[in-house]
Amino acid sequence: MNSIKILQKSVFILAIAAAFTGCKSNNDSDEKEANTEKSAEMGLKDYYKDYFPMGVAVAPNSIEGESAELIKREYNSITPENVMKMGPIHPEKDKFYWDDADALAEFARENNIKMRGHALVWHQQTGGWIFENENGEKVNKEELLKRMKQHIDSVVPRYSDIIYAWDVVNEAVADDSTKVYRESEWLGIAGKDFLVKAFEYAREADPNAKLFYNDYNAIIPEKRDRIIELLKYLQENDAPIDGVGIQAHWSIYGPSEEELRKALDLYSELGLEIQITELDVSLYPWEKERRELKEGESDEFTPELEQKQIEAYDMFFRVFRDYKDVITGVTFWNISDKYSWLDTYPVEGRKNYPLLFDENFERKKAYEKVVEFETQPETKTP
Repeated sequence: MNSIKILQKSVFILAIAAAFTGCKSNNDSDEKEANTEKSAEMGLKDYYKDYFPMGVAVAPNSIEGESAELIKREYNSITPENVMKMGPIHPEKDKFYWDDADALAEFARENNIKMRGHALVWHQQTGGWIFENENGEKVNKEELLKRMKQHIDSVVPRYSDIIYAWDVVNEAVADDSTKVYRESEWLGIAGKDFLVKAFEYAREADPNAKLFYNDYNAIIPEKRDRIIELLKYLQENDAPIDGVGIQAHWSIYGPSEEELRKALDLYSELGLEIQITELDVSLYPWEKERRELKEGESDEFTPELEQKQIEAYDMFFRVFRDYKDVITGVTFWNISDKYSWLDTYPVEGRKNYPLLFDENFERKKAYEKVVEFETQPETKTP
C-alpha cells in the first residue's frame, strides 16, 4: 500500500513539474515572439530616439508603395535628393516647378516627419540663367546677389512650416588642396561675399530654420582644415550659420575612427551643430572622376565585403552615439540597395551595396549591428 501511495505521489509531482515546465516554455516562447514583433515595429528612429533624428534622402517615387512604408517605419526625417536644388525647382529666371518638392513636403506633413532642405546655393544644377543676362553675358555682382535673394525668398518661405534645416551653401571648398574656395561662377562674379549673403538671405527668409554649410570629404585632414577656414570666415563676417553638414560618402576603407573623432572635435569647437547629411558606405575606394568599368572588375557583394561593411557601420555609429550632444541628425543618402547614386558614380554600371537595406527592402546584417547597443555612452560637448 505504501508503495502505491509513493508511486501516486511521484506521478503527481511529475505532473506538476511538467505543467510548470510547459508553462515556462510557453512563456519563454511568448516573450521571444513579443520581442520579435517589437523589433519589427521599431525603426531606426525608435532605436535612436534618445540620440538624434534619423533621416533618408528621397525622390518623388520614394513616397509610394513599399519604399514609402519603409520610410514611415524607419525614419523621422527626409531630405529631397534633387528636387529642391536650384535647377529642378527654378529652371528659368521667372519660372518655378513646385510639383515634386510640394509632394515630398506634403508626405512629410501627413506622416509627421521632419524635413531638411537641400540645397539653396551650389555650383552644379543651377539652371545657368542665374549667371547670365538676356544677351548671354555674365551678370555683375549686384545682379547675381539680387537673383540669389529672389530664389531664396521664393523657395524657403514656401516650406517654412515643415523644413527645419537648410543646406544653404553646398560644396564651396575646392578639391585642389592648394586652394580654399572652389573656382565657381558664384566666386568668380561675387567673390566670397556670396557665402555670407546666402546665409543672410536664408535667415531673413525663415528666421526659425537651422542653417548649414554642407560638404564632402569633410573628415580628410587636408580638406577638413580648409572647410574649417571657410566656416571661420563665415563666423568672422557674422553670417548666421548654425551648423556644418558632413556628407559622409564613406567606404569600407575609411575614414578611420581616429580621423572621424578628430574632425568631430574640431568642428564642434567652432560652436556649430554637426549633421551627418548624406551617409552611405561604399564597397569601393573613393574616386572623384567618372570612369568606365574595367574589364574583369567585379561588383559582387561577397561575404568578406559584407563583413567589412558591418564593421564600418558599427564603428561609425558607435562614434556618432559618443557625440550625440553635438550631432543633431543623421541622414542616409537613398533608401536601399535597390537604388543608389553610387550605382552610376563614379563607375557607370558598377553595382554598389552601400545602405542598411537590401534590394528587397529587407534589413541587412549591418542594420542589426547599428541598432545593437544598450546604454548611452559618455558624450562629447563643444
